[in-house]
Amino acid sequence: MSTGALVGLVLVGLVVIVLLTALAAALNIVQQGTVGVVKRLGEYQRTHEPGLVVIVPFVESLQRVDMREIPRPGDRQEVITKDNVVVTVNATIFTQVVDAKAALFSVANFDVGIDALARTALRSVIGTMTLDQALSERERINTDVQQQMEVVTDKWGIRISRIEIVEISPPPNILQALALEKQADQEKRAKILQSEGLKLSAINVADGDAQAAVRAAEGEKQAAILRAEGNRQAAILEAEGRSQAIATVYGAIQQQAPTPALIAILQLDALAKLSDSYNTKVVVPYESVGLLGAAQTLRSVLENAPTEEADTDTG
Repeated sequence: MSTGALVGLVLVGLVVIVLLTALAAALNIVQQGTVGVVKRLGEYQRTHEPGLVVIVPFVESLQRVDMREIPRPGDRQEVITKDNVVVTVNATIFTQVVDAKAALFSVANFDVGIDALARTALRSVIGTMTLDQALSERERINTDVQQQMEVVTDKWGIRISRIEIVEISPPPNILQALALEKQADQEKRAKILQSEGLKLSAINVADGDAQAAVRAAEGEKQAAILRAEGNRQAAILEAEGRSQAIATVYGAIQQQAPTPALIAILQLDALAKLSDSYNTKVVVPYESVGLLGAAQTLRSVLENAPTEEADTDTG
């Protein structure tokens, strides 16, 4: 084979290789979840969605950008709190590219930029909080760090979806002090609860005694009222009985048409009955003694006198 023929074969092979390389460079496939950014001689031209992308070989280039949400675990770093306690913090940041052009051309390497920005934001936020706040307000830390980062990442075309604080670890001596403080706080609460229980118990006992005394007083009051009511009813009944007795006697006397002599005799008889009672002391004038004797004699005569019915039967 001559030299010219050999050179021709080499040239043909080179042309085939160049054509295949150009064809491979011209035909590109963009996977789902990513986009293709086309640059022509280093200048941005367009952004292609997932699928087949044809570009001009050797003039245009295609760079793929992942548009999915990406978790970025951070490294453990030491941060100083507001009360000068060194804590170890670790956080996971979830980011997503929303503008491929800005992500490629606004920052040299957005992965490195996000990591550095997260470290700075964590130091800034935790540095304004005490240790107790940092341990108990993780949600606030997440929100504040996200807000600080979004001020910068919005310009990069990157969205901070969320930030999760994985760990906040104080030094061992601080942990021991916190444990002792927690124990003391629990003992304090237990004593407070115990004293509150004793207080409530004493109040309940006092209330019970007061209610018992009130009810006893009310019972005595009701008993006194009932006794008074009974005495009143008894007095009323006694007065009514006396009234009825007097009315009966008076009616009987009126029916018999008494004479003055009979009335005087009845008066003397009542006086004699009063004098017969052992529990009654009657002061009688001396002049009335004879009248009492006369009344006794007249009563005896009347009792022994025969009635009209006896005389009628005898006749």
